[in-house]
Amino acid sequence: MENYTFFENYLNGHLPDAYKYFGAHKVKIDNHWGYLFRVYAPMAKEIDIIGDFNNWDSKANVMEKKDYRGLYECFIPNVKEGQRYKLHILGCDNCWKDKQDPFSFANELKAETCSYIVDINQIHIDDYDFVQNRDRNFNRPVSIYEFHMGTWKRKPDNTYYNYSELADVMIPYLLSMGYTHVEALPVFSYPNDQSWGYQCLGYYAIDRRWGTLGDFAQFVEKMHKAGIGVIMDFVPVHFAVDPFGLEKFDGSCVFEYANEHEFSQWGTKNFDLAKDPVRSFLISAIMYMAEVFHVDGFRFDAVSNVIYWDGNGDKGINEGAVEFVKRANGYMHALHPSIMMIAEDSSAYGHVTKGMFDDGLGFDYKWDLGWMNDTLKYYGKDPIYKKYCHNQLTFSMAYFYSENFILPLSHDEVVHMKGSIINKMWGNYDNKFANVRNLYAYQFAHPGKKLNFMGNELATFDEWKEYEPIAFNVLNYPVHAGVQRLIRDLNLIYKSHPAMYFEEYDPNHFSWIMADNSDQSVYVFRRECDEECMIFIFNMTPNFYWDYDIGVPYEGSYEEILNTDKEVYGGWNQYNGLPLVTHGSGCHNMPYRITVKIPSFGAIYLVYRKPVVEEKRPYVSKDGSEVLKEKQSKQ
Repeated sequence: MENYTFFENYLNGHLPDAYKYFGAHKVKIDNHWGYLFRVYAPMAKEIDIIGDFNNWDSKANVMEKKDYRGLYECFIPNVKEGQRYKLHILGCDNCWKDKQDPFSFANELKAETCSYIVDINQIHIDDYDFVQNRDRNFNRPVSIYEFHMGTWKRKPDNTYYNYSELADVMIPYLLSMGYTHVEALPVFSYPNDQSWGYQCLGYYAIDRRWGTLGDFAQFVEKMHKAGIGVIMDFVPVHFAVDPFGLEKFDGSCVFEYANEHEFSQWGTKNFDLAKDPVRSFLISAIMYMAEVFHVDGFRFDAVSNVIYWDGNGDKGINEGAVEFVKRANGYMHALHPSIMMIAEDSSAYGHVTKGMFDDGLGFDYKWDLGWMNDTLKYYGKDPIYKKYCHNQLTFSMAYFYSENFILPLSHDEVVHMKGSIINKMWGNYDNKFANVRNLYAYQFAHPGKKLNFMGNELATFDEWKEYEPIAFNVLNYPVHAGVQRLIRDLNLIYKSHPAMYFEEYDPNHFSWIMADNSDQSVYVFRRECDEECMIFIFNMTPNFYWDYDIGVPYEGSYEEILNTDKEVYGGWNQYNGLPLVTHGSGCHNMPYRITVKIPSFGAIYLVYRKPVVEEKRPYVSKDGSEVLKEKQSKQ
């Protein structure tokens, strides 16, 4: 008797590897190679498999109902990889519909409606060392380059690079710019270009706009061999309404709500995340990407719409959906503890990045959308009025340690007539560039991992469009190239200085030096670790200060390692140059002071390297005797 324990687990919402059982899989039965098809359709009256292998004859391969609760199965010999197929379903509404396989590993493009036969056992990725050495990066620098597969760059004839080809072009750029990770907008199959992948149909089908599953596997392998992590955008809230997809799959609401919550605010259908089979379906989708393609992290889109009914806190918490998120994170951390789980959450829900034992959702990181909104509003204000909203920059540190935050300047900020990042800045042409340089320096100085959407580093004035590549040609202009150089240097400084990332979610490593100078709109804070103390200074007005006193915690020399007004970044070269040495009495509640030149709209990074103390301790020599040896230890 066949063992269908997996189906019990699927129905109970505890089959994280459902992709191994459902869909079409190459097997050998009764000495014949073929493909075994399985599908879950609890209210279907009949399901036929039609495809290239049976001349689309609806009666050639009728699926057998293996379980009264809706498990259908059929083995078809001599099926070949690359052949197309559909599920021909007689639903409970007495209507025949042709559907893509929910577990298909490849689908036709856009409005074409077939699934493809794919043997995922043929996918192999050579990245053992990278996977063995990765972790969730709590004490490592993380600078994420968010991008869209079709519009980062294109071939000279304006056609798309496939996944593998794009990696070849992108990796040298990422390495030269110092990014640690890439984050791709959704790559599961989707019909509408304008949705950017956020209205998916195939949650297991890598989109064929940019190549095959093998091409995508090569993309991940090449990134890993270059030391770059790969994060995927995942959409667990809603799915596209195209009739050949998941909607009313068997005439009933298999995947969606059967009530007033059926449709989302985007005109799509909401997943009913309280249904256990839906939980298995979605958890298995991320597990598939982790296990087959070795993806390093997942960013869950629109988590506020998971937590609250319709994303509205006034409607209350959607307990079933919250349980789904906890279960997804729990399975991922238990089975793949080195993978990052990230929430894009605009709500004030507490404990998003706390563990389940702390009544949390179990994510590792959360996008700090409050920081993003407050910061961009502040940088868009006339400096005359900045003193009246001084706390828009200081407020983030009042709540920062409540979660593990990522600071995002993402695609959401540069679409739908919102303007590009530089266009959000106050002032004339020169002022906008000075402000955007200050902004990026502030983003990197502030505790939290970093994320920037492609094109931010180019300071382009046009917002992103999904139908054309970003404008690398602006680098012909020195002021744009200067911003790109700045972000490169910020990444390199970030990765080189432990004070900027080590235990950054511990409040003991951060303190304000000047948080209340609203009249001048100057901010100063420090971050430190055992090796070094870094001082960060930000002037948010066009005022220039020739000799500005700043309090510092240690006596000695402070080296200026970054000044956004340097000419190489497009500034006016008003920098300090020589190390700044403490003098006189202290100020700003610090025991010492330095005098700094602060340029208009300038941002400055200073580093104080803590002295290394020589100490003697015994060690055992080769002959077994104990002798004294000089040993360097960090103070």
